[in-house]
Amino acid sequence: MNKNRKAAIEANEISEVKEFSLGGYPQKVMIEGKTRELPVVITLHGGPGFPLPFCVGARGMFSAITDHCILVCWDQYGSGINQAKLPKDISIDAFLAMTLDLIKEIKSLFPQNRIWLFGMSWGSVLSAMTAAKAPELIDGVMTYGQVLTPLLQSEETIETLMRSKAPKKLKAEITKALEEKTADHRMAIKLSKAIRKYTTGYTNPEEPKGNTEEIVRGILSSPDYRFKDKMALFRNGYAKNTSLIKELSVLDLCNVIKSMSVPYHIFQGETDIVTCTKEIKEFVEKSGNPHLSCTVVEKCSHLPGENGMGRILEEIIRLHTD
Repeated sequence: MNKNRKAAIEANEISEVKEFSLGGYPQKVMIEGKTRELPVVITLHGGPGFPLPFCVGARGMFSAITDHCILVCWDQYGSGINQAKLPKDISIDAFLAMTLDLIKEIKSLFPQNRIWLFGMSWGSVLSAMTAAKAPELIDGVMTYGQVLTPLLQSEETIETLMRSKAPKKLKAEITKALEEKTADHRMAIKLSKAIRKYTTGYTNPEEPKGNTEEIVRGILSSPDYRFKDKMALFRNGYAKNTSLIKELSVLDLCNVIKSMSVPYHIFQGETDIVTCTKEIKEFVEKSGNPHLSCTVVEKCSHLPGENGMGRILEEIIRLHTD
């Protein structure tokens, strides 16, 4: 661990990895903040099964955030430091139960602090379902790349793919599956790969990448990770799981989000067609719900680079100053 990171950890009043029972499974969680009085931000990462960048191994790396909030990072069960073989039938509801347990544990440690959730992509599913089920536990939600309707099946997503350089055979296969309503989790995986390869739906080439490589190197040199934890950031218990993808292929959160009773701020990359920005922006505008808001980040897509991460940081600082 380098001197700057060690100094950053030592400068925080709280910087530790604690173990809780979440959903019946013992799991480790990183908690870090400049002082104990700051608002709490619980991060819910994407994937499913991809803890970067806000993971347990990031302790001492995000002082720009931990100066303004108590950052809580959880490698969701089956990944990173909480690597495990997932039950074949594990469900979104199981992760919802873990999320609720985590919030209750954090609330017991910081009973007077405001608590916000920050969900990215798949984590936005957990954010929305948590806020709908137990709004009394949190003060609000921020999400980046909000899942709204069945993943990867929006009209704009398919139209963009059809205009791309994807092979004609793949385009025909996608069209047939959607027309015959036989699209399943296997098709969702194909769609995801095609979007990543043939469109700017995941990353926008005009957005500066920022210090992504530096962050990854820092996490891989984490004092809190063993070698197997580092490997489980990329290949883990989700590699052979299909139950979550099946659920996400038919999941519709429109009614859940439309009835939100806590502040719910959605950030979307301008060219995101994984969680289609156009669809989400129109949904928020038509919802009539004053708790909902949507900010489109220019030259950014589903995976945030410098622009997206900068906008997220601005929002976290605003929580501190409000």
